[in-house]
Amino acid sequence: MTASSRPVVVVVGSLHYDIMVDAPDRPRKGETVTGFGWRPKFGGKGGNQAVAAARAGADVRMVGAVGDDDFGRFLLSNLTTAGIDASRVARIDGLGSGMSVAITDSSGDYGAVIVAGANAAADPQGLADPTLWRDAGVLVLQNELPDAINLAAAKAARLAGVPVCLNAAPYRPLADEFIVLVDILMVNAIEAEQISGSPVGDIASAVAAATQLSSRCGTVVVTAGGDGVAGMRRGHDPVMVPALPVQLISTHGAGDVFAGTFAAALARGHAFAQCLEAANQAAAVHVST
Repeated sequence: MTASSRPVVVVVGSLHYDIMVDAPDRPRKGETVTGFGWRPKFGGKGGNQAVAAARAGADVRMVGAVGDDDFGRFLLSNLTTAGIDASRVARIDGLGSGMSVAITDSSGDYGAVIVAGANAAADPQGLADPTLWRDAGVLVLQNELPDAINLAAAKAARLAGVPVCLNAAPYRPLADEFIVLVDILMVNAIEAEQISGSPVGDIASAVAAATQLSSRCGTVVVTAGGDGVAGMRRGHDPVMVPALPVQLISTHGAGDVFAGTFAAALARGHAFAQCLEAANQAAAVHVST
């Protein structure tokens, strides 16, 4: 990347048509709750992170899949509007696009159900195209696409000399052949506990989890919500970034904003601590608006 050019981020990930529901509380098993309203939203962890990286000033190349349906056309239109190169997003006949329903309660917390749809049929063949990796500063992955796609993407990025950042959400076990290709592991407090086995309840325990996980990945980022962010690079001192004091409206999508902004800063060549600070600030703005 030259001083005058924009950083390039490659995102291989999910695309979902989100239905957002506002309610006083999230329903318990067998309970019906009367909500306040609903709205459609562009989503999927891959799509959200791609948009966040683009808003942070990166040129973004998106790889994924949608169905040949209204949801898919909505998703592709939103990618294009955000300035993202969606030429490698496949349209798959006979499958519905991925979608989710997310319920945000009065405290700003949420719960969601996702349906993979066409995401589960994403094709890894195009990942070998050298033009995908030209001038790329980082590859961003999540756990909403099949393991085979993530593994193929990480292998292609490694061959191209592009660092791999995995946002390991939602949690699933990480195969050894895959994790050795991951340069940066990014998890929230729950995912950090699921992977490390150690509870994360404050910034000190987030640092401990990041330190433990850095034995598997050289660099680890643990986001701990209102307690801040902990970052650890093997062989270096930990970096702790405190949460910014903001009025919480909704936490939905905050992790994706963090990941996309972090990726854009990393591709721009910023130092690790600067990447964490930029991502932390962007996430704070997101949850308060």
